[in-house]
Amino acid sequence: MKFTKMQGCGNDYVYINCFEEKVNDPSELSKTISDRHFGIGSDGLVLICPSSEADCRMRMFNPDGSESEMCGNAVRCVAKYVYDRNLVHKKTISVETLAGIKYIDVQTDKNDRAVMLTVDMGEPILAPNEIPVVSDNNFLKLSAFGKKFDFTCVSMGNPHAVTFIDTPVKEFDVEKYGKVFETDEHFPRKANIEFVEVIDSTHLKMRVWERGTGETLACGTGTCATAVAACLNKICPREKIEVELLGGKLIIEWKESDGRVYMTGPAQFSFDGEWTR
Repeated sequence: MKFTKMQGCGNDYVYINCFEEKVNDPSELSKTISDRHFGIGSDGLVLICPSSEADCRMRMFNPDGSESEMCGNAVRCVAKYVYDRNLVHKKTISVETLAGIKYIDVQTDKNDRAVMLTVDMGEPILAPNEIPVVSDNNFLKLSAFGKKFDFTCVSMGNPHAVTFIDTPVKEFDVEKYGKVFETDEHFPRKANIEFVEVIDSTHLKMRVWERGTGETLACGTGTCATAVAACLNKICPREKIEVELLGGKLIIEWKESDGRVYMTGPAQFSFDGEWTR
């Protein structure tokens, strides 16, 4: 089975072209190939499939085998894959996901290769029962190891809980707290947890603990949720916000004109290979 390794801001997945390949049990395959010692090594598995509703369809699986609704970094990589390899050679590409159809604008270099991609991530979901979070509103106070946290809960097609911390995020113990909050009883479908340091009104630093995966170098939907949370808490205005992740930077804008969130960032090929196990 042929595969391609790609990454967006260090958020790396194994991509399989299901226009040509067939995957019988993607959940088990994701567990195997994601292992960084005995497999290919990745943050999960992404299937690029035909779609009757869009230019293509994306299915995304975590290293624990669970299927996720959406991933902003992965959907940019899917758009680059289908554009550069002429499966869908359009400057605006539609991708079907479990969180709905996403539209990606492609910026190319002089060789007509996709280099920067802007994803229309849609409107953020703030209703507690739709995120979902067990709360009267989307603001939540939780504690762990004697430390109190204020969370702003947002769904970008998958559930996120964002907290702004008063210490440098590079020094924060993401694993210690992320493990606890991911499975907190207030999150019936678990949650991705974002820990955020405010640099200024248009510049944030973020680290993320992803449900079913652990800490990753980047999370596109998490970056969008972080920008929305920053606006809701009046930390940032609703204009372009630069969010610095361990794997790179993304530009997020929550537009007042249409209420939608737009994410701009890179996508890159790492290598092609063949899985024979």
